Amino acid sequence: MGIAPHPLLVSLSLKGRVLQDEEVLKARRKLKVMKRKVVKCRRSRRVLKKRRACVEGARRPTSTIERKIRTLKKLIPSSEGMELDGLFREAAEYIQSLEMRVKVMQIMVKVLTGSNDE
Repeated sequence: MGIAPHPLLVSLSLKGRVLQDEEVLKARRKLKVMKRKVVKCRRSRRVLKKRRACVEGARRPTSTIERKIRTLKKLIPSSEGMELDGLFREAAEYIQSLEMRVKVMQIMVKVLTGSNDE
């Protein structure tokens, strides 16, 4: 004859487990709902971007020069707020610095590989 567990303790432990299971289920449901909302937002943003691009394109056609300047601004670091003459000057300096980096790397390769060809 063993000691029977107290009914109050059994009911407390079961209630705790039931509540815990319900919390897990609520969290899962909430996560599913949030995922659905995120997917809906992504779709609508994509559509909005396409519409915005169409509307902007319909307003005024961009010239090829403007597109090329915008591309140059993306390629040159820290050139967002520059005027056109400063942008060209900065681009020339950036090209020179890149050329110097290439020369330095070529010298390093020659030294590290041990080739004495010049």
